[in-house]
Amino acid sequence: MSAQPVNPNLPPDHVTVFIDGVELAAPKGSMIIQAADRAGIEIPRFCYHDKLAIAANCRMCLVEVEKMGKPAPACATPVMDGMKVSTRSAKALKAQRNVMEFLLINHPLDCPVCDQGGECELQDLSLGYGRSVSRYVERKRSVPDEDLGPLVATEMTRCIHCTRCVRVTAEIAGTHELGTMYRGENRQIGTYDGKPLTTELSGNVIDVCPVGALTNKVFRFRARPWELIAKESLGYHDPLGSNLFVHLRRGELMRTVPRDNEEVNECWLSDRDRYSHQGLYAEDRAAVPMLREGDAWREASWDEALAKATQILRDNAADDLGILAHPATSNEEGALLARLAQGLGTGNIDHRIGQVDPAGAGAAEPFAMPVADISRADVIVIVGSNLRHEVPLLHQRVRQAWRKGARVHVVNPVDFDFTFDIEGKHIVAPSRIADALGSGELAGALRAGDRAAVIVGALAESGPHAGAIRAAAASLAQSTGAALCRIPQGANALGLANAGVLPASHDARSMLEQARAAYVLYGIEPGLDFADQAQALNALKGAQVVAFSQFACESTRAVADVILPIGALPEIDATLTNLDGREQQAVAGARLPGEARPGWRVLRSLGAGLGLEGFGFVDIAGLRAGIQPVPRPLAEGQGSATNGGQGEGLELASAPAIYRSDAVVRRAAALQAHPLTLGPQITLHPDDAQRIGVADQAMARVSNHAGTATIKVSVSASVAPGAAWIERGYGATAALVAGRVEVQAA
Repeated sequence: MSAQPVNPNLPPDHVTVFIDGVELAAPKGSMIIQAADRAGIEIPRFCYHDKLAIAANCRMCLVEVEKMGKPAPACATPVMDGMKVSTRSAKALKAQRNVMEFLLINHPLDCPVCDQGGECELQDLSLGYGRSVSRYVERKRSVPDEDLGPLVATEMTRCIHCTRCVRVTAEIAGTHELGTMYRGENRQIGTYDGKPLTTELSGNVIDVCPVGALTNKVFRFRARPWELIAKESLGYHDPLGSNLFVHLRRGELMRTVPRDNEEVNECWLSDRDRYSHQGLYAEDRAAVPMLREGDAWREASWDEALAKATQILRDNAADDLGILAHPATSNEEGALLARLAQGLGTGNIDHRIGQVDPAGAGAAEPFAMPVADISRADVIVIVGSNLRHEVPLLHQRVRQAWRKGARVHVVNPVDFDFTFDIEGKHIVAPSRIADALGSGELAGALRAGDRAAVIVGALAESGPHAGAIRAAAASLAQSTGAALCRIPQGANALGLANAGVLPASHDARSMLEQARAAYVLYGIEPGLDFADQAQALNALKGAQVVAFSQFACESTRAVADVILPIGALPEIDATLTNLDGREQQAVAGARLPGEARPGWRVLRSLGAGLGLEGFGFVDIAGLRAGIQPVPRPLAEGQGSATNGGQGEGLELASAPAIYRSDAVVRRAAALQAHPLTLGPQITLHPDDAQRIGVADQAMARVSNHAGTATIKVSVSASVAPGAAWIERGYGATAALVAGRVEVQAA
């Protein structure tokens, strides 16, 4: 090859390469397979994945390169100026077919019963590159299976050692849980210690596996891929709004798989979004309208139930009415709730039900740095967040940045387990987080970066010190030029704020503290979704309640007068606004149970029955056409924080457990069996545990102004002295609200 460039008009960082006679421009240092993919030239592969490090294990991508004596792996051969590559020559095809023959030597012939049959890369490529008969007559090897937990099923005899799964756990998840053991024909992939996968991204090993070695344990043997219909949908358990497909068979949601979107979730999906659909089919799913008669419940027609709801709202309008919505409620439903509030003359409407002091915590705002750019940040400060559990794929973006050299600092009440190294730690009690943000160390670190971000999470936003922390984080970001990224507290908290589901009068805490005569609950599980459960249940039990609900659970029956069954996100057309401010649409997929209806249809009927304006549309398109941006009528200062900074006892830091974050997730059996679901417990610093007189794994009585819980104690130096850590979402801890608690040996 000449020292002169073949095409002098190319940028200096590009070269000219010829693949199958097609002239292509490719970046220097890129591989043949990458150039071919950009040009749409197909090269077979098993181990190569464009999001993972190159392994060159399978050799299926062998191609012929001019002036090279042997076929070269396209995934590991850099392009050179003037290089001529053939992917379909006799030499290349012979090499590829020989590799296929070796791969099939020990592979079991169980395609008819393999759950991956029909969407298996090995099956597809063997059709084009395999022989009609096998020349191998020896006994095939067999590999014992491991139990990887409740989410991933194994058939390791099928494994072809591409190591994609190993690289996913090492590079993407950062947990290094899978690896290659032994050598030669005894080589196998496993977990070393035989323990289940603990990463919150474990389901991605299923997507990358090119054979049936790793499959979806929840979906396994329930359907064949050609029986399924794919519908575009969204993750609705965190504000990232991961793009995904729901796969349906005759209206039943069978499984969830990622949908590529480089600006949101790339090609990955958290286990919470992948497996939560199990919860849609819980026994207590609301399927018919129900009315309370005394202490009993009976099924009713839609006309009768709507008439009862209409009567309650007509009799208790204006300031007597409070409207509370779950923060995952769609934009369309949120807009109608805001119209309902306006039509009934009430300013008591809010979605910030999980925040101790909604007024002090403020409304959600879009990230100042797009989530895709966080992977390119060079300094990141995480404030008040167990980010790995709160938004798993945002945590993965921070890990990407760290792998590129970013320096990460944290200010937290607990030294959480992240999958990246921490440059600087400030592990302090919740009341001291705001002061820690004023340290010169953090300001200096942020000023040293060209692309810096401050990420504020649930522990900060949901506690009694939210206002002070938010102000300190904003001041830190403004003074250093860093981007302020406050994680919205709910899958659609930002969309609901934009839709006007914010108070002009009483916020969520205030309207429960000063009980209203009637309430509308929208998508809420009253026993577990509120920040202060005792206060909420006390207010609701003394009022008339219209509950729009996906579940007729015990706590809903305890407070409601009428239950109107509505669809969950995979069952309805909906728009959600993610943490970047990106509006994304999901289409109706799964069949609604029984007589349940999309929430927007029920609200339309209710609004029309009340004779209110803005409910004259006939379909979702008409509803969307009439939605206009709403000025935020936020009444700051209405809330009253709990005793978080002064008084006796330990400061309680709390946030929802990863698999107890909402009603649907709490009913997903596989997620409840996952190792990350620890159960109700309180974690104390060793010094505090010794002073109180409680031992690790002992039972303790924990009490505050809201109530008392008897739960297990975990002792760990990861918790700041003077603080205690619990995960919310369990019935046993529902009585505890962020603030100060007294802990005693049980």
